[in-house]
Amino acid sequence: MKPLPRLLVLVGLPGCGKSTWARDQGLPTVSSDAMRQLLADDITNQSIHKQVFAAMRYLIRQRIALGRPVTCVDATHLTPRERRPYFRIKGCRVEAVYFRVPVNICQQRNALRDRVVPPDVIERMAAKLVRPSKKEGFSRIWLVTPERQGGEHP
Repeated sequence: MKPLPRLLVLVGLPGCGKSTWARDQGLPTVSSDAMRQLLADDITNQSIHKQVFAAMRYLIRQRIALGRPVTCVDATHLTPRERRPYFRIKGCRVEAVYFRVPVNICQQRNALRDRVVPPDVIERMAAKLVRPSKKEGFSRIWLVTPERQGGEHP
C-alpha cells in the first residue's frame, strides 16, 4: 500500500528562512508570494489574499490527485485559523514545519532582503504567532531553529 502524500505547512515569521529552507531542501513548493506574483503581477499585493490561498489549495489538491509524494506550502501560517483549511484537503498527511527563530534574527535577515517587510509589521505578526500543535490535526511537527536550518528536510 502506497503511503499518503505529505503536505508540509511552513510556519514562521517573514525573514525566518522558510523559502530559503524549502529551496535548499529541493522541495516542490506552493508559495503565497509566487501566487501573488502570478495572479496580480505584484508579489506585495495583499488585497488578493482570498484568491491567493484558494489558488494555492487548488494546486495542492491537484498535486495530491496526481500522487505527488510531498508538497511544501510556503506562507507565514501564523495562527490555527490560517492553517485550518489544509486539514480539509483529503488524501494527504498534513505536517507542520515550525521555524522557531527569534524576532531579532528575522528582523536582521529581513533587512537584507530585496523585498523588506516593515519592522513594525514583523513585530505585529510575532505577537499573533501561535506555535503549531498536534491538537490542530498535524500528524507531525518538525522544528527548525537557526542552529538547525541546514538539516535534512522532513
